[in-house]
Amino acid sequence: MDVLSWVVGIAVVLVGIVVSIGLHELGHMVPAKKFGVRVSEYMVGFGPTLFSRRKGETEYGLKAVPLGGYVRLVGMMPPAPDGTPPARGFFGQVIADARDASTSEIRPGEEHRAFYRLSTPKKLVVMLGGPVMNLVIAVVLMFVVLVGIGLPAITTTVGEVSACTPTSTTASGEPVCAADAAPSPAAAAGLEPGDEVVRWDGTAVTSWDQLSGLIADTPGEQVPVVVLRDGQETALTVTTAEREAAVADAQGNPEVGADGEPVVRTVGFLGMVPTQEYEPLPATSVPTQTWAMVSGTAAIIVTLPVKVADTMTQAFTAEERSADGVLSIVGVGRLAVDAVAADAPVVATLQFLLTLLASLNVALFVFNLIPLLPLDGGHVVNALYEGARRTVARVAGRPRPGPADVAKMMPVAYVMFVVLLGTGVLLMLADVIDPVQLM
Repeated sequence: MDVLSWVVGIAVVLVGIVVSIGLHELGHMVPAKKFGVRVSEYMVGFGPTLFSRRKGETEYGLKAVPLGGYVRLVGMMPPAPDGTPPARGFFGQVIADARDASTSEIRPGEEHRAFYRLSTPKKLVVMLGGPVMNLVIAVVLMFVVLVGIGLPAITTTVGEVSACTPTSTTASGEPVCAADAAPSPAAAAGLEPGDEVVRWDGTAVTSWDQLSGLIADTPGEQVPVVVLRDGQETALTVTTAEREAAVADAQGNPEVGADGEPVVRTVGFLGMVPTQEYEPLPATSVPTQTWAMVSGTAAIIVTLPVKVADTMTQAFTAEERSADGVLSIVGVGRLAVDAVAADAPVVATLQFLLTLLASLNVALFVFNLIPLLPLDGGHVVNALYEGARRTVARVAGRPRPGPADVAKMMPVAYVMFVVLLGTGVLLMLADVIDPVQLM
């Protein structure tokens, strides 16, 4: 694998991640500013600041570690309710410090601009804006992949013509021609690359699956064939050869006879390799495919502890690494590098990289909806809880309760942070020791 492949693959992933994170945070910042909340910082990445610039009341910057980002919304947590006892113990001090840090950011006379003073619907818009932005990015990328590029499909156009009829195969199944092997039926009939087979033995040909079935059903027969060559129909006569092929069921699994051996039958052999083209799908396929990615990612996250345990077992034992397991950012980068280094058409590489970035944004969308702080889903749950309390109070005729005391959830946020950090380190270690391979 050359250095250029590494550079291009890593660059694509890094740029994709930075843009995705930047737009995610933009999804939080824009509605927050619209609702009057003061946003003091907009940062992409963590760690030391590489670049920053203040515009208005917000400092915009890029940090060294592109594994996340944040927007600092002033007044995320309300002050302690009246009558709150002094902080006791480690977690009690954590809660008190979080409240103090939040209220200290509020400038005198700007109490109305604190995030905690927003209504429940506005809080939901702000906190869901980030994940929804990732979902929008994924939809746009999948639109390009499915509608703009399309999926590869085998056509009925001749790509290559075999020079001879194989007399044997190698251990890997590659055909082998003896020195005195007869020309392939396609070569003998005069088929040429670029010919489009339009009729086989009088039957109109509409797909490669249909054509390959027609060829298989005519072993050793003389068959009239019509091809489209340079815009004109040309009639040819093909005499197919015979070969043995395994019989498969509807699912593609080989059938086995009573003796335990694969069932074979005699089929026709033509000796042509069809071309492959990308066929755009209808726009209606985008929501379906995106939903499949979302539901699949959600299923993985629900079983994340099991998936992580399986990944670590595979990484440190002889067990093969599962292709549908969880990956760290290191694993995603290695897949991008492998895709760039592979001997594949540019359009196929581009399609894979775009799909990879779409999957990454779907993961960010689903993961951030986990209903625990410090993730966006934790703030969503707190906003819903606050709204429910106010609704119940209004219906019951009681005074409107104050904002939800989000600071009480800070111990959960600290534990989650440690868990997420530890999980990320373990997965990166697994992706270095035993990376997932494309092939």
